[in-house]
Amino acid sequence: MNKATVTLTDNRSGQSYEYDIMDGTRGPSVVDLRSFFADTGMFTYDPGYTSTASCSSQITFIDGAKGELRYRGIPIEKLATEHSYLETCYLLLNGELPSKEALQDFDLELRHRAYIHENLRLLFDAFPNNAHPMATLSATITALASFHKEHLTLDNDADYHTMASRLLAKMPTIAAFAYRHSLGIPFIQPDIDLSFTKNFLTMMRAYPGGKMHLGPNGHEEIKEVEVRALDTIFTLHADHEQNASTTVVRGVASTGAHPYVAISSGIAALWGRAHGGANESVIAQLEMIGSVENVEKYIARAKDPDDDFRLMGFGHRVYKNFDPRAKILKTLQDELKEELQLDSRLMEIAGKIEEIALRDEYFVSRNLYPNIDFYTGIILTALQIPKNMFTPIFVIGRTVGWITQWIEFKKDPQSKIARPRQLYTGA
Repeated sequence: MNKATVTLTDNRSGQSYEYDIMDGTRGPSVVDLRSFFADTGMFTYDPGYTSTASCSSQITFIDGAKGELRYRGIPIEKLATEHSYLETCYLLLNGELPSKEALQDFDLELRHRAYIHENLRLLFDAFPNNAHPMATLSATITALASFHKEHLTLDNDADYHTMASRLLAKMPTIAAFAYRHSLGIPFIQPDIDLSFTKNFLTMMRAYPGGKMHLGPNGHEEIKEVEVRALDTIFTLHADHEQNASTTVVRGVASTGAHPYVAISSGIAALWGRAHGGANESVIAQLEMIGSVENVEKYIARAKDPDDDFRLMGFGHRVYKNFDPRAKILKTLQDELKEELQLDSRLMEIAGKIEEIALRDEYFVSRNLYPNIDFYTGIILTALQIPKNMFTPIFVIGRTVGWITQWIEFKKDPQSKIARPRQLYTGA
């Protein structure tokens, strides 16, 4: 059977060129244009890579038209409601869900690797107290590469596992330390008796000596419903195919840089308002709107082509239907409304915006549906997590995806250094 091909014709010369069509297991086919420049002397032009597949991958699949997201073939709805974040991490790293024994071993290993070197801890003293936790987090992960130089020459699965578990375990600790440093309060060390997500909440909220900040309803102890809510958010953020920060991680990986430097670069990319920083911007915007009475005024501004105001938390580069992660969080938000005493004022404003946007032709015709960032902030606010920690929460969840993508890139014999070309228009 002959391979499927596509023929491209240069109408200037009449010369035709034939290229193979490659099919994946899901999603659109791709045209193999690796020899295009050699054949034609031309480059393809695709700003933002809107129609370009930069790699082949077996990790995550998105169907934006259907609102579908799968990790290793498993729907996100199943993972978010029936499995924990650590099970999801194991799935991404190993290609299958863990057995009970494998999960116990993985969990125990992460608990013991959660501590950071005392000399690395001293690095926090170099940052001003008002430093954004994302800046501190990115810089500290880069510095971590100097404490584990051996990871520069990883070449087998055992090495990859050590690197992955070490970084996964330490990321919540470093994020919590960055937050506490920004407040000028003492660090809380990891507790090996606590689960991954509960440990992070404890390091965020505990006073020195172990006493907790007052939680919802005045309770001091971290409630299991809080742990479940944050664990779900981590799962929803775990990976998202070839997004901007993942593309950065793979690009840095292509240079042969230390894996922690690649992850640090991903953190920097995620910080932007058009990417992971959007969740922080959503809450800031809801607070700016102030009341339900002001919603229609801001909706009108968002629709005005002469106004630069944009509604945060709506629309997505990939999803042209409802973001499946947003659906899960919407359901979770409704379930937790009473248990976590969600901010009723913010919820009313968000609810009014959602109600108008879902039936307004302007938003519907442009596929501007609520995305994951629209719901994340309200839940994180109920967990007593301040706005400047929303994006570090995203980092903690996404770390496993970046690591898995880094490993896949290193194992791919067709990988090469990232080097896009350009259409030069200068002098």
